[in-house]
Amino acid sequence: MSRNPYSVFLELLPATPLQIATVTAIDGDIARLVLPGGGVLTARGVGDRAIGAEVFVRDGVIEGDAPAGMPLVQFEI
Repeated sequence: MSRNPYSVFLELLPATPLQIATVTAIDGDIARLVLPGGGVLTARGVGDRAIGAEVFVRDGVIEGDAPAGMPLVQFEI
């Protein structure tokens, strides 16, 4: 059976990772987030979260609240 080469290529790409971040600023439904390694990004979907909240974020969207005080584990490749 023949498959679309572009679909096969997309399957080779890694999925977007789920990351933990801290909310540092809120403007409407957009939040500025800081990742544990110091990276900064913006994401939508603030909801009723406050500055300082730990959240799960993937692909520019806040997916939910992260448990406070989760241990940080980093891998170097």
